[in-house]
Amino acid sequence: MKAVKMATLAVTVVALAAGGIFYLIFAEFLTKTTTLNEPLLFEVQSGATFAKVSSELEKNSAISNKNLFELYAYFQGARNRIKVGEYQILPTMTPSEILRTITSGKSFARSLTVSEGLNIFEIADLLEKNHFGQSKVFLKYVRDPQFASETIGFSTPSLEGYLFPETYLMTKYMDEKTLIQQMVKRFRETWQQLPKTEVNERMNIHQIVTLASIIEKETGADEERFLISSVFHNRLKLRMKLQTDPTILYGLALIEGKLVNNIKRVHLTQKQPYNTYQISGLPPGPIANPGKSALEATLQPANSEYLYFVSQNNGTHTFSVDYTAHERAVRAYQLNPKAREGRSWRDLQKKKAQN
Repeated sequence: MKAVKMATLAVTVVALAAGGIFYLIFAEFLTKTTTLNEPLLFEVQSGATFAKVSSELEKNSAISNKNLFELYAYFQGARNRIKVGEYQILPTMTPSEILRTITSGKSFARSLTVSEGLNIFEIADLLEKNHFGQSKVFLKYVRDPQFASETIGFSTPSLEGYLFPETYLMTKYMDEKTLIQQMVKRFRETWQQLPKTEVNERMNIHQIVTLASIIEKETGADEERFLISSVFHNRLKLRMKLQTDPTILYGLALIEGKLVNNIKRVHLTQKQPYNTYQISGLPPGPIANPGKSALEATLQPANSEYLYFVSQNNGTHTFSVDYTAHERAVRAYQLNPKAREGRSWRDLQKKKAQN
């Protein structure tokens, strides 16, 4: 009997010792960080089992023991909570932090910056160039009248003008449709923050955004936005043609289905809806996506009598009240080769990049 008790005691001691050793091993595993030298982008694919995910994590040096990781997940009730996504695992992460990450559903996000004044074709190219989506799919959605109208909340053939320029966080699983909806949401939020002025009383939202897009494309210097806005408002009040080149380029882009960078003399006489040298008033819709500053300038034009402006080839303009003064400015800055030398748009962009 005594021998049986001694044997039982021995087994108990061995079991406790083994349990203690396992506890120490398990505790060390949970506090040990990865052996990664740099952040790892780890993807949990649809249909992946927890065992497969654990094996991949071990293979990529994110965890040291897949079996212990699975056991920990079992105790946490997390084996069935992993979510499809692309996750960033940092070298300093412990197994518990990694488990929280892959069950969070919060995929790693990269930034996509959409600058003020880009049109739908340029945004589509930017999206595809950065591997965030397909250009043709993006354009299909933004030019679908039904989707466009449902998304913005009123009838419109396109979402041009309503894709608010900003930096967006993109995950691998965000599709073109979701991005568009986010961009329109940001536009609507910004629109609600804008001041209500007398411009709102004589122009609807579509007209305001259309004019803002023209002001955005014509502005080289931020401080000139309100003056440029005043020129267009003054011309509209006098029923003068706007005669702005960016609208022609946009109309050509719609015809060609791609961006057009140069205006030829024949284009000035071409009859198309966006040729503001031929049509009166505003074109049918926006020609780009204006930022908040251009929208504010549209709603709050400077108090001026200017009807003309001409580029000084340095990003700023000379403003004139009458056509005679405007002609002088054109001769001085546009017809004078010395005034244009080294000051083309491309030259200015090169200098900007160098600085």
